[in-house]
Amino acid sequence: MIKIGIVGARGLSLMLGLKSRDDVRVEALCDLNETVLNEAAQQHNIPKTYRVYEDMLESEIDAVIISTPMQCHVPQALLALEAGKHVMMEVTVGVAMDELWWLLESVEKHNKIFMFAENYCYIPQNQIISNMVKQGLFGDVYYVEGEYLHEIKDLATYNGKSTWRAYWQLGKRGAFYPTHSIGPVMQWLPHERITSVSCFGTGNQSQKQFRQDDTSIVICELTNGKLAKIRIDTISPRPHNMAYYQLQGTKGAYEAPRGLGDDHKVWLDSMGELNWHNLNEFNEYLPERYKNATQAQKDAGHYGGDFFIVDDFINGIKNNVQPELDVYKACEWTAVALLSELSATNGGRKMEMPHFRKNMPREEQIVKL
Repeated sequence: MIKIGIVGARGLSLMLGLKSRDDVRVEALCDLNETVLNEAAQQHNIPKTYRVYEDMLESEIDAVIISTPMQCHVPQALLALEAGKHVMMEVTVGVAMDELWWLLESVEKHNKIFMFAENYCYIPQNQIISNMVKQGLFGDVYYVEGEYLHEIKDLATYNGKSTWRAYWQLGKRGAFYPTHSIGPVMQWLPHERITSVSCFGTGNQSQKQFRQDDTSIVICELTNGKLAKIRIDTISPRPHNMAYYQLQGTKGAYEAPRGLGDDHKVWLDSMGELNWHNLNEFNEYLPERYKNATQAQKDAGHYGGDFFIVDDFINGIKNNVQPELDVYKACEWTAVALLSELSATNGGRKMEMPHFRKNMPREEQIVKL
């Protein structure tokens, strides 16, 4: 039985996924707010509660899921790893480049399982496209897009007081929350890495109280001259569209829905015609575990993605194998946010992406200007 402790009682999106496995028990929950803590523990039948995070780490748990505000992620991960616990961390990883160096070195030092909880990578449609890419149906993929359009202005305050989002999200420039966008599309470029980041913002057109631009556009250059474009907009007044993606390859293309009856669509030159086809026609490329999932697993959240991400984390612990969404991907995708802020505040200047990898030399753990 894998015993899990969760820190952050407001971030329990993975609970249904955890409950869908009979070899997992959520043993402990930690939060500073005692009222929220007790209500969440009672709702989910979690037996042990803690207000002090270090006290939870001293208990008999095997792993920690970090669901606190983003500025707490790395400090709490370092404590967990030093305590001998495996770690799953909500997005994004950190709020400073130095935190990324600390994290990857700590994961390597303590040899524990670390997984980045980027659940948009596990959305079934994104998994179909990933499999089609692996099968070569799109040819050589050379351009991808991701967008996260989610107006969150109201989350900057709570009960008349500023929340952490007012500072660490809306109080910064650049694409502060890029991983829902960049994560899935980087999976469609499995042998590539990001080499540079350039970010351009619209400025404050509608909400002058925030430092965050209404819209931020990031261009990521990849190895072999390929491109990824992402748009982050959490301020503009408009309907949400948090999971728009596009792919272009030498033999085909894919586009996610834009709304108002639109659907996921694919074109392949092997079809011999210039017409879109519904992605449902390609369900044979859905991974087998998605096809065989129980209804409870499918209902876990994010279209079933919240079960499969938990599945990979728990299997990683049991088999002592780092999951695909390891610390190196987590650092690279998070660095898009941190470098985009530097780029946007310097007129779109191109920022070189460090090469996050095992045993990364200290002399490379820098930001080049």
